[in-house]
Amino acid sequence: MLIKCWGSRGSIPVSGPEYIKYGGDTTCIEIRSKSGDLIIVDAGTGVRRLGNALVNEEKTVYHFLFTHSHWDHLIGFPFFKPLYRSDSDIQIYRCPFPGRFIEEIVNKLMGPPHFPVRYSDLKAKITYKEGCPSEFQIGSVTVIPISLSHPNGGCGYKFIEDGKAFVFLTDNELGYVHPHGLRSEDYAILCENATLLFHDAEYSPEEYEKSIEWGHSTYTDALEMATKARVERLGLFHHNRERTDAQIDQIESHCRRIIEESGGELDCFAVGRDMTFEV
Repeated sequence: MLIKCWGSRGSIPVSGPEYIKYGGDTTCIEIRSKSGDLIIVDAGTGVRRLGNALVNEEKTVYHFLFTHSHWDHLIGFPFFKPLYRSDSDIQIYRCPFPGRFIEEIVNKLMGPPHFPVRYSDLKAKITYKEGCPSEFQIGSVTVIPISLSHPNGGCGYKFIEDGKAFVFLTDNELGYVHPHGLRSEDYAILCENATLLFHDAEYSPEEYEKSIEWGHSTYTDALEMATKARVERLGLFHHNRERTDAQIDQIESHCRRIIEESGGELDCFAVGRDMTFEV
């Protein structure tokens, strides 16, 4: 799998000179499989740039997955250029919940009073495919949904190809169990021996004291869980909207010091826009 981050910011997009290194776009992840399939996870503002890049390619089939329906994970969708091309084949999986949940969300997103272009006016062919709550296949990639501990629920995903796993758990609170969420120990089991894990790391321990039950983790809790799971690489994700590049650098350095002092071998880093990975 080839993985690219088009947005790793949380809650709301930001801009300015203090947000250059890690970017200000909200969640969007691109996955390319060895079978040639293109998987897009979430449609935060980062999906706009991804769409701009894709219109220059011959690829016309896109597989969409959503983690949940909070607006920072959806607001880029109307600006995804392939939606307005008749040769686009957009396949959206019924996640994070089965039934017509995602159809209703997308329909409400595209149309008055939220957007001037109606869903029914889009030129792309849009189909909905069965997905959650059971595991499913997209070409050579096995997709395993994982319930998030987050207000209103949601799904993270484990992507497996050739025995290697990439796990994506944004908007996941390890310090509190929301309805349908799991304990930190359970997430460690699900992430065990993953090659790459992106996990929510929005808060510092001090910030978290005032933000319990808001649906996000501290970077120290994410690091502890990843260490227990013996993952190879941990990417700190869903950066706080107020967090500058310099502050994210400090968090990354702190995590690396903790790993070094404990004698661990985990590779920990902060995920930024346009970073690419091979799993």
